[in-house]
Amino acid sequence: MEIYADFLRGLLVVVLLGMALLSLVYLQQRRLSPWQQVGWGLLILLLPLLGPFLAIWARPGERVA
Repeated sequence: MEIYADFLRGLLVVVLLGMALLSLVYLQQRRLSPWQQVGWGLLILLLPLLGPFLAIWARPGERVA
């Protein structure tokens, strides 16, 4: 059963990293000041479960054309 638990933990880490990566890519499409990018990036990395959703839901800055 230990292998199964380790597999699920690894899968959880992969999913969390994938969500963080997608939200960071989304932030690259927004026009933000450097401090705003740092702030939103820290939110994404420090709150791995809610941060990516909050960063996309809030739609910070303007969309880059």
